[in-house]
Amino acid sequence: MQTNKDHTMSSTINQQRRTMMKAVSATGLAAAGAANGVRAAIAEDPWARAKEIADRLSQPLRFRDQDFLITEFGAAPCALAKVKAWVSHDDQAMVDTQAPGAHDCYAAIKAAIAACHKAGGGRVVIPAGNWYVAGPIVLLSNVHVHLKKGAHVYFSNDPRDYAKYGDFDCGANGKLVITRWQSNDCLNFASMIYAYGQDNIALTGEDWTSVLNGQGGVPFAGGNDCWWTWKGKNRTINPVSQANTPGDGPGKINQRIANPANPASLREVAPHLTEAERLLIQGEGDKWRADEQYLPALSEAGVPLARRVFGLGHYLRPSMVHLIGCTNVLLQGYHVVHTPFWQHHPVHCRNLVIRNVHAESHGPNSDGFDPEACDMVLVEGCTFDAGDDCIAIKAGKNRDTQYGPSQNIVIQNCVMHSGHGAVTLGSEMAGGIQNVYAQNLVFENTHWATNPLNTAIRLKTNLNRGGYLRNFYVRNVKIPNGVQTSPSFYASLPGSPIASKTVATAAGAVVTFDCDYTPTADTVRLRPPVVDNIQISNVTVGNVKTKKGELASCYQAIVILGPVASDYNGPQPMPAVVPVTNVVISDCDFGTPVNREQPWYLYNVKGLQLARVKVAGKEISTTLSA
Repeated sequence: MQTNKDHTMSSTINQQRRTMMKAVSATGLAAAGAANGVRAAIAEDPWARAKEIADRLSQPLRFRDQDFLITEFGAAPCALAKVKAWVSHDDQAMVDTQAPGAHDCYAAIKAAIAACHKAGGGRVVIPAGNWYVAGPIVLLSNVHVHLKKGAHVYFSNDPRDYAKYGDFDCGANGKLVITRWQSNDCLNFASMIYAYGQDNIALTGEDWTSVLNGQGGVPFAGGNDCWWTWKGKNRTINPVSQANTPGDGPGKINQRIANPANPASLREVAPHLTEAERLLIQGEGDKWRADEQYLPALSEAGVPLARRVFGLGHYLRPSMVHLIGCTNVLLQGYHVVHTPFWQHHPVHCRNLVIRNVHAESHGPNSDGFDPEACDMVLVEGCTFDAGDDCIAIKAGKNRDTQYGPSQNIVIQNCVMHSGHGAVTLGSEMAGGIQNVYAQNLVFENTHWATNPLNTAIRLKTNLNRGGYLRNFYVRNVKIPNGVQTSPSFYASLPGSPIASKTVATAAGAVVTFDCDYTPTADTVRLRPPVVDNIQISNVTVGNVKTKKGELASCYQAIVILGPVASDYNGPQPMPAVVPVTNVVISDCDFGTPVNREQPWYLYNVKGLQLARVKVAGKEISTTLSA
């Protein structure tokens, strides 16, 4: 039953959303008009379209010429102390953190941003030095937050500091903000850098000595747990690295363990469901009560945002930089490290540039850049060194597709090191992804011997996430140290025509299209995905020496696992489950796969064209279906 408090919160949330959607839509109308004309004129030349997007987004944002120095509002630098912390899934080291009793600069930075915004905009300056911030930096329209050379911001690693200042008082769960967690809407902890519905905003650094430190692996006070502990057990089958979760152990509650704070039945929060609907969403047992499963269940059940309350008592880590419904955004020139969760997660943003950013975090789910349901995005000159996908384009999950597709995204002149995928689309893509252009990239895979890049070009979806991927173009990619040379497998569902632990979709291929991504994690599977018009050219893959002493570039060159119809568990008649279509891979050299006898794996694929493709030195031109 909805209480008066629920009703008031719902009204406030709906008003915020209406204001934000109106602002984004108004900005988008002019952009759409111009873009549609160009798109019609150059429909046959995708790279001309990519240039038009990049040129348009390269126009500089403008701010008033006035600086607001945070020290003038009460900020003071902090002393540092050494602490033993996790620096990756598997490794610990002594790192710097704020000394006990450090001055908290949260209020000063908030006041500087408020004064800048009130004055009509300008630049908020964080000088050189070490600064401790126990709460979110919330960006406002026409404000440019700039870190000078040598500025190092240490964000509090106490979750309570991100449940103090939000707009929505959720009682024991804290004061929370509207957020998205793995593409589902909820009220949750604020992110370290947060904005909602703002226009003309920038976060920049003078160079990579301008550091934003999320302290994701620094232990919470009085214990060994850290933000990364909340991940829980690693699910990957046959991982080369990232086998552990920092601080995790038997009996520890985390995002994957049934949380007693969640109801025993969906009836309590979704009484409108039929018994059949409730049972389908919950699945077997109580794993649906784990926070990472409970939130998607609320989406499937149609529970409104005001009743999707997490925060304190729950285990959904905040992204580091989280921008929702913003327009005209610049992220440039800084170094982000040790983030609790995804490093950058813009949602429903338009006209967004991330340029010359060093995104480095080796913790669980430390994706480098995850634009979601965004339109007109330029990723340029960045270096990614991630504990998960370097770039992962998203577009909603379950029924949370109100922001539409991710589209018109250009990725160019970037370097990728560690990560699960270098350029990834999905897995959360229920709203669709289209018109993505990736060019002139180096997937360096520097840590190939100990923490290799799992795969290079990656698509992830399944019959839960659904959605579509169309018009994805990749060219001019160098992968000098290959990708992981051993297979990491996926687990299929009972009754699948594909046996578990036989297809290397998790790691081992250069190009991986996985349309049956972790199907065992989703109880509702009734949305077949559509994948069409993918063009990949001029990818060059080098060999490295494996542990067995042989030279190899990968386990397999190409893995394309199309949608698996037997996974469907929705009402009949079943919708069409179509194959992956119109994939062209040309003028590529995939080096020497370990699995030379089967250099590719295909399932539910129609008309894959290989043109002048080299595998183990042999050139191949053929058309394949399976």
